[in-house]
Amino acid sequence: METKEIYLESLITETPQEGRDLAIKLARKSIAAIQTDPSIRKELRNNYASDTAQLIASAQVIATEFQTIARANNYWQHKG
Repeated sequence: METKEIYLESLITETPQEGRDLAIKLARKSIAAIQTDPSIRKELRNNYASDTAQLIASAQVIATEFQTIARANNYWQHKG
C-alpha cells in the first residue's frame, strides 16, 4: 500500500491569510490528484496561463476552498 503525504491536518488557521494560503494549497493538491503526471501538468500550464476563462475558473475553485476553511474557522462569526 502506498504511503500518502499528510498535508491537511486541520482546516483551522491562525489568520484569514493562512486560510487563503491553505485554500490555494488545497486547490493545487486537487489538480495534482486529478492529473498525476507532473510533465502533463506543466504542459497544460501554457494552455491556461493566457486563457482568462480558465484563470477565473481556477480562482473560483480557490474561493470555494476558502469558504470551507472560513466556515471551519468561524471567520464570519458576528461579534457584538
